[in-house]
Amino acid sequence: MNDTAPQPVLYLGDTALTAAAAYLAGVMHRAGLAFDYCPSDTPVGDALRADQRRLIILSDYPASRLTDDQHRAVVTAHAAGTGVLMIGGWESYHGQGGGWHNSPVADLLPVSISERDDRVNHDQAAYLRKQHDHPTADGLPWDDRPPSVGGYNRFRVKADHSGVRRVLDVARRGMRRVGEGFQLASMIIDPMLVVAEPEDGRGRVACLATDAAPHWVGPLVDWGTDNDDAPSGHGRVACHAPGAFEVEVGQHYAQFFTQLVRWTGNLEDK
Repeated sequence: MNDTAPQPVLYLGDTALTAAAAYLAGVMHRAGLAFDYCPSDTPVGDALRADQRRLIILSDYPASRLTDDQHRAVVTAHAAGTGVLMIGGWESYHGQGGGWHNSPVADLLPVSISERDDRVNHDQAAYLRKQHDHPTADGLPWDDRPPSVGGYNRFRVKADHSGVRRVLDVARRGMRRVGEGFQLASMIIDPMLVVAEPEDGRGRVACLATDAAPHWVGPLVDWGTDNDDAPSGHGRVACHAPGAFEVEVGQHYAQFFTQLVRWTGNLEDK
């Protein structure tokens, strides 16, 4: 989605609009959030006018795609008020080819990125839990119908980072069959959504550990059915950004990612 003038949001990664990027792009378009897009395998080139953006989204976009000057431009723009949102994936954080751990951008994030592969691919229950009230998580049934994910990047919260808040955790559990039932194993808890709102004029920052698209997003992409007896299509919405294929997602999924983008980019008026 590209007009002559830069749009408020610059969205980098998630393969392409005809692939994984169709999910977040579709949600943003449905919410009226204008953006420019750059695929994961493409250097961003002249599109990165960071000082003209309200928000920069980095999702499955390797650090190596940005030049040294572009890394510095993101940091400078953030210091002047531009928001930065990193979403998980194999090419986010450290991942498998993300390489953000040694980048200038890593310093402005409210989480510490591992220096080795940080991917958690979990084949059993990994449920999200709300830890603190926050605009990114408002109005959603975290307790009544907690969603689960299929994988995420494992990072640590920077305790001394300005304005940091741990909004969501992920509780990962194994399960085994016992007779006719099932037994849960011990629980491992990791941070899932960490945000920061500095008080010195710098932009907001959010780090989401999981992806916005399959496969890592897992059942979260369908979060929205209010009960198990609901008719087909209940609690679901269609999203279709220009240049992308149409996707169907859960209404709570769409609300969560809309709130995440709006808050991080200080776009609540959009």
